[in-house]
Amino acid sequence: MPDRAEGRLTFILGGARSGKSAYAESLATASPSPWIYIATAQAYDDEMRERIALHRSRRGEGWVTVDAPLDLVGAIEALPDRQPVLIDCLTLWLTNHMLADHDLEAECRRLSDILSRPRGPWFVVSNEVGLGIVPDNALARRFRDAAGRLNQQVAVVADSVLMMVAGLPLKVK
Repeated sequence: MPDRAEGRLTFILGGARSGKSAYAESLATASPSPWIYIATAQAYDDEMRERIALHRSRRGEGWVTVDAPLDLVGAIEALPDRQPVLIDCLTLWLTNHMLADHDLEAECRRLSDILSRPRGPWFVVSNEVGLGIVPDNALARRFRDAAGRLNQQVAVVADSVLMMVAGLPLKVK
């Protein structure tokens, strides 16, 4: 296993349409290609298919896309050393596990453990969902709480944490 000094984890948080993904892409492309994009989204409907298409259209040559809606840890384990990696996004990955009725605490522990050992410049995107009103149903509250706990776990192991607001990055850590 390469030394931690060979890798660096940057965690990018923000609300919907705050510019998280585009900013993360710009950070990743500051390193030489190829860049690895680990996508966690699943296209359950036309709206999500359009979102996925928009993200793909923004990325030009040099990007390698790996789909990992559930086995994100396995996808990360298979990464080559020293490659720039963008993981987008943790909240979609968490949703996939909730819908599959998996053990969220165990999955999140596995993920934060592997993210604590980056083997290159890694950029991880997640939504900050806890800044609004308290959701009116148990499932939405469970998701909000699980996302908050996951974001905290990743922030602890990250070298740098950025919060996107209106397309602008604010340094948190």
